[in-house]
Amino acid sequence: MITDPAQATVDKRIMDIVQVVRSANIWRMKGDRIVFTNGCFDILHRGHVEYLQEAAALGDRLIIGLNSDASVRRLGKAADRPLNDQDSRAKVLAALRLVDAVVIFDQDTPLELINAIGPDVLVKGGDWKPEDIVGSDVVRKQGGDVRALKLVDGFSTTALVEKIRHGS
Repeated sequence: MITDPAQATVDKRIMDIVQVVRSANIWRMKGDRIVFTNGCFDILHRGHVEYLQEAAALGDRLIIGLNSDASVRRLGKAADRPLNDQDSRAKVLAALRLVDAVVIFDQDTPLELINAIGPDVLVKGGDWKPEDIVGSDVVRKQGGDVRALKLVDGFSTTALVEKIRHGS
């Protein structure tokens, strides 16, 4: 039994790059198909959940590369984004049953993670063309699959934030 409350809140699915590569290698040795996606996931909503469900269905293990707070700011989103800090966003994602690992990255793109993990499937939302997805060349070169999944109409964090701010 865990008696330290701080220890009880640690989620083993939130990993650093060394841990996620080690886990991916173990899963791969077991024959698991590894799916990788990335994003900010600032305010988790139905669009995110449906997207992650579809991504998870493409393999056996789902790894999410989560943009750090600094990398979200560099993406040119609103000045007050992210609204939720990286640790909070990671905790929410890791709580989803379909997520096997969350790894926070600070670079502008997840290319370093993709190179290190070597996923079997690389996934982004339908606002990306598969050939424009960062790391698509790496994944395809090793025989993997690259997919752009359909976005759920009417659901985006930006639209949700605007609705909250303006009440419309």
